[in-house]
Amino acid sequence: MEDLKRLCIHTATTKPWSVEIALANYARAGVAGITLWRDALEGRDPAAVGRLARDSGLQVISLCRGGFFPSPDGDARRRAIEDNLAAIGEAEALGAPLIVLVPGSDPGQSLEDSRDQIAEGISAVAGRARDAGVQLAIEPLHPMYADAKSAVNTMKSANDMCRDLNLDNVGVAVDVYHIWWDPEAFAEIERCGASGRLLAFHVCDWRSPTEHFLLDRGLPGEGCIEVPRFRKAVEKAGFQGFIEVEVFSTRHWSSDQTRYLEKIIRAYREFV
Repeated sequence: MEDLKRLCIHTATTKPWSVEIALANYARAGVAGITLWRDALEGRDPAAVGRLARDSGLQVISLCRGGFFPSPDGDARRRAIEDNLAAIGEAEALGAPLIVLVPGSDPGQSLEDSRDQIAEGISAVAGRARDAGVQLAIEPLHPMYADAKSAVNTMKSANDMCRDLNLDNVGVAVDVYHIWWDPEAFAEIERCGASGRLLAFHVCDWRSPTEHFLLDRGLPGEGCIEVPRFRKAVEKAGFQGFIEVEVFSTRHWSSDQTRYLEKIIRAYREFV
């Protein structure tokens, strides 16, 4: 039975728990890593949360999320830059070495314009991130989110953007939920690893039929994604980092979270 030394859980996965309760319960269960969502830090000192995580024996893997750069409104784009700079400050205080970027999109303009603004936004904040010792991971999102959440929808588009930006602290977060459908996904994972830009690996499952495109993710083994195949692909590409369980599910959130944590660990061991 696989140990849990590479298991990371996102605070959003057990959303009903406060960050303090999540830290205590993850540590008690033997989970090794945690990714903090910014809403879980609200009203708290990120540095204090980081110390609490480390004192609990947990490694802080990343902060979610930055991004959402595009808008036809220049003032909105400037506010997005400011928010991303704030996120970098939070990550630095927290001790998180990585921020996951949900790139953003805007239905009021072309996807090409949104992609240009994403690249401009990343360029504008990457220097501050480098100074803070923070990497930025572009997460391509499923095409169903192309209207308002992400104009970067495939591994190829994420790899191409990284190539064009050519910034040493910018790479890609691979989330199986978003790329499992893509016939080019495995070749692009290999390409990403070869360029040294494969920075994160997120797992969950696509339930079929799905009841909600955002809030009905499954644990690995509850759906149709070949999660072990993706794990093998990222590891073949050189990734040896944490395997992050990121599940948004009203069904799981409404359940007993202690038992749910047991299910997360079992799914990780049996289906990842």
